[in-house]
Amino acid sequence: MFDTTTALATALPMFSPAYRGPERRTGPAPVAQWLAAMLDEIDYGMLLLGDAAELLHANHAARSELTAGHPLQLAGRQLRARDAADTARLQDALADAVHRSLRRLLTLRAGDARVSIAVIPLGRAATLVVLGKRQLSERISVQLFARQHGLTPAEMRVLNGLCEGLDPRAVAEQHQVGLATVRTQVASIRAKTGAENIRDLVCQVAVLPPIVSSLRHA
Repeated sequence: MFDTTTALATALPMFSPAYRGPERRTGPAPVAQWLAAMLDEIDYGMLLLGDAAELLHANHAARSELTAGHPLQLAGRQLRARDAADTARLQDALADAVHRSLRRLLTLRAGDARVSIAVIPLGRAATLVVLGKRQLSERISVQLFARQHGLTPAEMRVLNGLCEGLDPRAVAEQHQVGLATVRTQVASIRAKTGAENIRDLVCQVAVLPPIVSSLRHA
């Protein structure tokens, strides 16, 4: 893929009130490098599009998502829908963002699953596309949450199961332990986190900052 930091540096002056003329720097501005790095630390796929759905920048999460059977794909630098039935809806949403400054939420096909995206106008023919998450929270966020509250490895496994939508019985079956054991672990997790019930516990995890793993740099 093209150098997204350079593309972001090129696009950045369009949005700066202080910009007064053509970009004269010989390389990417430090602020563009910091913005690119900042976006890569967020566990939501984000794509900055210019005219005709041309990609200007994609953060790490978006680049990973678009190579893993996502309903959106890149054809060169053009953002397209994989399913023909979604093509017109995507094009209409992008056109509405550019020409009518309308925000849209779309649900696209991904095999048997559905993935939501947000299409957000940024002005001056620029559009932000935010990819919906396909799991409740990035594992590193859950791990840091567990470490913060002093959860044991077994309790963290239970927490992961609850965040995946499993009930205590299903968690017990998944890890081949007794239901009473899982219930005891859930009670311990609730005591350590101050959660009133499982729903409250899952909600605490759902609103964690979307942190991605540093291992992606390897």
